[in-house]
Amino acid sequence: MILVLGGAGYIGSHAVKMLLDAGETVGVVDNLETGHLAAVDTRAKFYNVDLRDLNAFESVFSENEVESIIHFSANSLVGESVSLPIKYFENNVAGAVNVLKLMEKYGVKRIVFSSTAAVYGEPKQVPILEDSETLPTSPYGESKLMMEKMFKWADLAHGIRFVSLRYFNVAGADQSGDIGEAHGVETHLIPLVLQVPLGKRKEITIFGDDYPTKDGTCIRDYIHVTDLIDAHMRALDYLRQGHGSEIFNLGSGDGFSVKEIIDVARKVTGHEIPAVIAARRAGDPSTLIASSEKAERLLGWKPKYNDVETIVKDAWNWHSKHPNGFVGL
Repeated sequence: MILVLGGAGYIGSHAVKMLLDAGETVGVVDNLETGHLAAVDTRAKFYNVDLRDLNAFESVFSENEVESIIHFSANSLVGESVSLPIKYFENNVAGAVNVLKLMEKYGVKRIVFSSTAAVYGEPKQVPILEDSETLPTSPYGESKLMMEKMFKWADLAHGIRFVSLRYFNVAGADQSGDIGEAHGVETHLIPLVLQVPLGKRKEITIFGDDYPTKDGTCIRDYIHVTDLIDAHMRALDYLRQGHGSEIFNLGSGDGFSVKEIIDVARKVTGHEIPAVIAARRAGDPSTLIASSEKAERLLGWKPKYNDVETIVKDAWNWHSKHPNGFVGL
């Protein structure tokens, strides 16, 4: 069994579906704090368990033969992490401690870890490479970096091999339109923009139009969730083939500004989507673009859906069909 931690969340639920479609046996562990049971494919075995509850979590291992783990489970709001740092270290880091305890106890030797570009903080170079300096500017980024370091030492001590995937702005939805992005508190640009044509907000706010970029707004690297999960599956195969632990950036390698995303959303939805300019937000770098050359070279991974219009179309397909997310499903 492949155990997907956080498999009821946005990215985790897409991983569960793609793994099952590939013929894998899948178990899902999620406490449903931010995930949705309706997002979990019914072919998977589901456990409503918090990673911090070691006894309950261990029952999953004792009842199943766990071969590998894909770890998505984490609190992940950057702004909230600054206000509530202890929450992030308790959930993200303490949860990972229990994951490693049980992997050691039950002899599970492979884990693919959902990390983040937030480990880099304010980048000194663009595109960002895996060996770029890691100086997180939030407890969220710090917690993910701490988890990476824990995996490194567990590998050295116990032979637990890991692949850490540091990704950038994940967007889009499964092309079936059955699952997609649904957060209680939405902070991601594309779903926020799409809330305007859905009638959930009157306008979209652009935080700063005086950055040193082509149109003055922040530039980000967007990756389709389907491409992202393809990378996770390739990373799992990489470990199954006996390779050692690695860290990879995942991104399209292209940058799109806030204004460009809004323009694409206008085209896709046919809605004018009014936009207003507000002051910059503290800590927003002007440009974040990944170099994914290493992932292409070692994993054979290359994004197939890196056209931002495709990403927005698939997101709109989901949101227009499910304007209230998984509520009522």
